[in-house]
Amino acid sequence: MTTQTLGKDAAAKQQTATPRPKRKAPHWVAYLPYLVPGLAAFVLVIGIPLVTNIMYSFQKWKGGMAPHTWVGLDNYQALLHDDAFWTSFRNSISMIVAMVIIPTIIGLLLASVLFDYLGKRFGSRTASVLRATYYLPQILPVAVAGVLWNWILNAQTGAVNEILRSLGVDNPPNWLGSPDTAMPSVMLVLVWVQIGYPVVIFMSALQRVDPELYEAAELDGAGWGRRFRAITLPQIKPETFVVVLTCTVAALKVFGPIYVLTRGGPEGSTLVPSYYSYLNFFDKSKVGYGAAIATVLTLVIVLVAVVILVVQARSERKEAEGH
Repeated sequence: MTTQTLGKDAAAKQQTATPRPKRKAPHWVAYLPYLVPGLAAFVLVIGIPLVTNIMYSFQKWKGGMAPHTWVGLDNYQALLHDDAFWTSFRNSISMIVAMVIIPTIIGLLLASVLFDYLGKRFGSRTASVLRATYYLPQILPVAVAGVLWNWILNAQTGAVNEILRSLGVDNPPNWLGSPDTAMPSVMLVLVWVQIGYPVVIFMSALQRVDPELYEAAELDGAGWGRRFRAITLPQIKPETFVVVLTCTVAALKVFGPIYVLTRGGPEGSTLVPSYYSYLNFFDKSKVGYGAAIATVLTLVIVLVAVVILVVQARSERKEAEGH
């Protein structure tokens, strides 16, 4: 056997003995243990109920063991001619005013006063206590808040009407029982419940603003109002978008306060889409029709959320281009 042949055999053995490098797994595989539980929870809690609700919206079903009947778009066509359905969405505008516009404005002013004035004058502990006080209605159960406000606004024995009678008002309003006063009363309760959320968010946002900006503005002679417009508002714009988005979604799907306070009455003056869907699901046993209302409400919420996110992205893009 020649030396050349021996060299070839040795090279061949060495080549076969050398282990092949293992293929590296894609980088996203490392995230699977963290993503799978959340994805499974999303599918079980949101995905499957959403798909099931959409399927029911194309059917006529009274619930329970009653037979399912496929009706196609009949439920959605009926919504177009349902006055109560359109009234519920018009009432959602009042919910947005009570849960988004008023709390955001008042919450921003309160947070600025607590952070910029009371916090500096009386200490951060005092500002923290007041912040927690404003946030307390947020963590209060809806049923407890409803019982409290039903007692306060009761036409016969309520605290408000007792005070009015002591002031000489012989016939005080039926706050939750009259179509003229029911919606303003519910809006008042919702403002009281919601106002603590923006206060907490805005106070947290103000803590990340560079204090040197305020100091420089004070040295230039800028008053509180001018500092608020020129420094505070632009600096906390991201948190403002977060508050507007989350509160708008909450306003569109509000259910608990309406159920506890007025049950959509009187005469539908406080009816909202989520409660109207509930009425058709359970009280009227029109599951398919209630599912159609819930599906439309979901689409409206998604559309509004997308619009707000697009506006936020454009605002951030303009700021980036300006810098």
